[in-house]
Parts: sequence; C-alpha cells; structure tokens
Amino acid sequence: MINKILIANRGEIALRILRACRELGISTVAVHSEADRDLKHVRLADETVCIGPPASTESYLNIPAIIAAAEVTDSVAIHPGYGFLSENADFAERVESSGFIFIGPKADTIRLMGDKVSAKNAMIKAGVPCVPGSPEALGDDPQENIRLAREIGYPVIIKASGGGGGRGMRVVHAEGALNNAITLTKAEALAAFNNGEVFMEKYLETPRHIEFQVLSDGQGHAIHLCERDCSLQRRNQKVIEEAPAPGITEEERQRIGERVAQACIDIGYRGAGTFEFLYENGEFYFIEMNTRLQVEHPVTELVTGVDLVKLQISVAAGNPLTLRQEDIEIRGHAMECRLNAEDPATFMPSPGLISQYHAPGGPGVRVDTHIYNGYRVPPYYDSMIGKLITHGEDRETAMARMCGALQEIVIEGINTNIPLHQDLLKDEAFRRGGVEIHYLEKKLGL
Repeated sequence: MINKILIANRGEIALRILRACRELGISTVAVHSEADRDLKHVRLADETVCIGPPASTESYLNIPAIIAAAEVTDSVAIHPGYGFLSENADFAERVESSGFIFIGPKADTIRLMGDKVSAKNAMIKAGVPCVPGSPEALGDDPQENIRLAREIGYPVIIKASGGGGGRGMRVVHAEGALNNAITLTKAEALAAFNNGEVFMEKYLETPRHIEFQVLSDGQGHAIHLCERDCSLQRRNQKVIEEAPAPGITEEERQRIGERVAQACIDIGYRGAGTFEFLYENGEFYFIEMNTRLQVEHPVTELVTGVDLVKLQISVAAGNPLTLRQEDIEIRGHAMECRLNAEDPATFMPSPGLISQYHAPGGPGVRVDTHIYNGYRVPPYYDSMIGKLITHGEDRETAMARMCGALQEIVIEGINTNIPLHQDLLKDEAFRRGGVEIHYLEKKLGL
C-alpha cells in the first residue's frame, strides 16, 4: 500500500502528480527550494519541506536532502516526475535502499537504457529496429574509426553514450572532420555527463521523431499506448507534440508497438516509459528510451483515456497491469503546445511577475500549468511554465481548438512563446502533417 508520496519535482508536473494522488486518496509531501515557496502544488500539498537554496544542485538535485525529507515525513514512495533526478539510477537505488518505493523503473534498468550503447544492444537483441552504427563505444584508433564510418556511410553522427537533452552530438559530413569531431564530443561528454564514451551512427537527414508510450508492470506484462509525433523541435527541444502521428498506418503502429512492448518484458521494465524513434522513408530506427514520464504524456492520455500517472503509482506499488493491448483504443486526435516564459523571437528566458493570467476553456481543452495571477516565474529553472493541450474527433478539430485556445489564453507581465505557436498553427506544412525534425529550425533561419 502506498498512502503517502513525496513529489521530488516542481512546476506543472509536480501539480499533475499531486492531483493524481488526491484522486487515489494518497497524502502528498511537496519538497521545494527557497525560491519555490509559492508554487501551487506546495500550497496544496498535505505537507511541505524546504530542501535547499534556489540552485537545483542544492535542492532538486540534492539526493541526501530529498531522502531526509522522505524520512522525516514518513513517506512511503517518491515520485521523481521528469527532469532533475527522474533518470538518475543512483537516486533510484538510494531511494529503494533507504526503504522507500521509487515510482519508476529499477536502477539497473535505468542504467541499461541510460547508456545509449547498451540500450541499442538490448534493443537489437529484442528485435527493435535500430539506426546502423558502431556496435560499441568508439576506441582511440583513428583508422578504425574511419573504416567504421566508411562502412556506415556519411553523414554520420557522433553521440555521447550517456548524453541527453540534445547535448553531446556532432554531425560529420566528410572524412577529414571525423576524428576531430570524435575528440571534441568525447571531451564534451566527459564534462557534461562524467562519461567520455561516444558512439557513431548513420545520420538520417530528413527524419521525423516518432515515439511510443509503453506501460509495463515488471511482472511479464506490457502494453503500448500508440505513438506521438514530436518532430517540431528547436535545438532538439520539442515545441509541439501530437498523437497519433499523422500518416502512420495501423500496421506500422502494431508492428513497432508489439516489439517495444516485448522489449519491456525482455528487460524487466517497470512503469511508464517512452521508446523514441527516427522515422524516414517508411522505416523506424530506435534512438533511445526515456525511463520516466514524458512532458507530452497528456496527448496520449487524451486519445486513449488512460491516466498514466495513476498507473505509474499502481505498478510501483506492486500491482499487476490489468489493461490488455486490446483495451487500448485510439479516440480522435490530441495536440500539445509547450508554453515557455521566453521571448518568442530570440528565445531568451523571461522570468518575472505574472500580472494577469486567464486560462482558456471550451470542449477538448486541457491546461497543465502551475502559474496563477501574482505568481513570479523564477530565473533558476527551465523556462516551461505550462502546457496547452487540445483534443478533438480528428486532427483538424484538435488544431482548430488549439488555435482558439491560443487566442483565448492571457499571460501578462512576462514574455511567452504563444505568438510562435500561433504562427506555427498557421503554417501550411505543419497543417498538412508529417514535417521532419529540422523543419522548424529551417523556418526560423537557425
């Protein structure tokens, strides 16, 4: 039984977790930094604990402080949300060795899938299609690396084994630049991720980013909840997401969905997770697995009717997954716009006081946000302040509702990227569906 959960996160995802706990009758503990005393979920939680100064390294990334907060509040479980410590295997291990339930996969699974080389090898073994590339981390022999690149075929991309968030990657178009790119990426990876291993893959030039949501109970049962299209990106950061992905056939959905569900069973996966693919010329290529809840999980919830956070908690408590694949039915279409406190043209962060906030409404409109009138957006964290999600019986209806919601929402006192979203919803290529991952940067001239 889980009767009290400590929420080891902030912002809209912390509020999302708190609301799920309320529906389940579970008490909540909100940990927060000194800068986050006025967060909405902190005001609503049953108990609160300040875990440190504003800097993330001294608060939301402070493992001893979070464990201590769980101990003094008699919490039973810890939910990491996304970002911060959500994919930190050492944190998951520390949580469970301290006697608490980690609402996520086991530490060994996080380690397996957090290293891109071991993750790719595990997926090849499970029959999940992967991008052609090096079978292991690159060595220090320049001639061997050149031979491997020739075998794969240019362009290639050098990636940090322990990387993420769009960092630790370099595209190489010509042989003369290869070994220098490997050296630079190794140094960057070591500095950013404390892991200097890198690997090489074929660089797909115009792919889409398609990902599959999975749920697995770690007891031999797993399902997929269809796919999302997250191709509209800027500097590898998603801007708009939607489900299902335009143009993906039911045959493709079932073929890849069955493989990722089986892969979850093969690796003993527990909880919610996402398999990310590049999709080009009708082929899927696995790139990584996110062993946590995704920012864009609401679009999947709206088209399947499944509450992913509640099921995360249930599975973590040791309950078997009662949903079967045949229970999952795609109903309509959903779209999500990430709302950021930033200049819509320069993308410079825009912290400050929100002098006025009005949420949009109407059929098929969902707003996941922690902001309110008088809330001050702090300068210390990610600029995302919320998500605007719409659902309709088809993609056109979902888009129309999103256009209306973007017109209706009011956020004053700070700059936001709402004008960018309004522009993108008018873009003909986006409206047709199926743009590739470089489309937005080309449109913005980046």
